[in-house]
Amino acid sequence: MTQITVAALQLAFTADIDRNIAEVSRLVREAAARGAQVILPPELFEGEYFCRVEDEGLFANAKPTDEHKAVRAMQELAAELKVHIPTSFFEADGPHHYNSLAMVNPDGKVAGVYRKSHIPDGPGYEEKFYFRPGNTGFKVWDGPATKLGVGICWDQWYPETARAMMLMGAEILFYPTAIGSEPHDDSLDTARLWRRAMVGHAVSNVVPIVAANRVGCEHGQTFYGTSFICDERGDILAELGREEEGVIVATLDLGRVKRHRAAFGFFRDRRPELYGRLVQDI
Repeated sequence: MTQITVAALQLAFTADIDRNIAEVSRLVREAAARGAQVILPPELFEGEYFCRVEDEGLFANAKPTDEHKAVRAMQELAAELKVHIPTSFFEADGPHHYNSLAMVNPDGKVAGVYRKSHIPDGPGYEEKFYFRPGNTGFKVWDGPATKLGVGICWDQWYPETARAMMLMGAEILFYPTAIGSEPHDDSLDTARLWRRAMVGHAVSNVVPIVAANRVGCEHGQTFYGTSFICDERGDILAELGREEEGVIVATLDLGRVKRHRAAFGFFRDRRPELYGRLVQDI
């Protein structure tokens, strides 16, 4: 197989987990009907983006992977539709809490869990209160005759995340996110920066990118959507606007991608013996 069809979902969420799961499920079905084999919902679609405030009562919403309602719902759906669904969720592991992703396979089983490596901390995005830094390392998953790399939101700003997954064999990179307005600076709109960072990963690694964001206003915080799929040259294949809800789908020619990656020589010409400074503290 040299072609694979991928999809990203974009929608607004409420505090009602059952409603959110139903809406995500509706769009997953639409994506599958359009031929998508890997379908990416946004980050933490179980509810509103709760990290805008520090509230100890919200830790009660975290659940172990095999008990989390969002994960279990996507397992049933994936098994029915025979698709991959990278599923973001608030994970509880004993006394520890993580911003995690379960890779749900077409057989309905969880292939494993990735725990978000980079945890932001700032006005409106106070994730360090809720989440420990991930302890899984970056992960690459078996997909339809290919390898899938998945980072989570803040991970997407780091070129090291993308490069590490590529060196592990990824052939497509996926980023579920929840990002929007900046409460400390009304003049700052990061939508263009958000996209440019990931398009840069696409170009410097010669790899397609799939990014899914949420939309809507939640307690004064507005999420700007602009979900997209781009090819290995950073050209946009499909995108959604700042307020749209829906599905985007694109078919990728991985044979062509592989040829382009080899021709550019970015991995051939790497000089890891010079990169020691990258793993030293500032």
